[in-house]
Amino acid sequence: MTQSFWDQRYDTPGYLYGVEPSAFLVTQRHRLARGMDVLAVADGEGRNGVWLADQGMTVHAVDGSAVALRKALRLAQDRGVSLRTTHADLAVWDWPRAAYDAVVCVFLHLPPDIRPAVHQAMARAVRPGGVLIQEAFHPAQLCYGTGGPPVASMLYDQATLRADYEGLLALDLLEDGEVSLDNGDGHRGVGHTIRLVGGRPPV
Repeated sequence: MTQSFWDQRYDTPGYLYGVEPSAFLVTQRHRLARGMDVLAVADGEGRNGVWLADQGMTVHAVDGSAVALRKALRLAQDRGVSLRTTHADLAVWDWPRAAYDAVVCVFLHLPPDIRPAVHQAMARAVRPGGVLIQEAFHPAQLCYGTGGPPVASMLYDQATLRADYEGLLALDLLEDGEVSLDNGDGHRGVGHTIRLVGGRPPV
């Protein structure tokens, strides 16, 4: 799934995944405070980054699609909030270290040859005492057909995420199960996701 693939997917008048934030992210609002510096990874058209900015946080959104980020900036303008964006290939991006109070990553799916390194870079981007919030599709999602890549190796189970973050995060939450998806036309219906919240231990 190359940059051109995603540019074409996002090059539509509407918002492929809607403009409302991830329901799971909203349930984790208590872990986030106004004024926090937040990195929204693979933020696409900005539904999560703009929501975070609307909650009073300083948000840096990074994504591999320039088309999506232009739409994210338009959504931010429509909502009256500020959003900093970076267009980058996450596999080779020069990731900041210990730069954010929180990192949020919703529905980023990577092949196994680059996934662990990107996940570890995400964790290292969190300041000591900060938090990483992540949601992705579980391999069981293949039975639902309501979103996500149709390739088992790009879907994550608990053992995969636990191994990726070993020694970097103290996991407060790691669970998977059925959820109701209502994210525009891209994700709609019943699905099966995995949800993780991990804290970066203080030094």
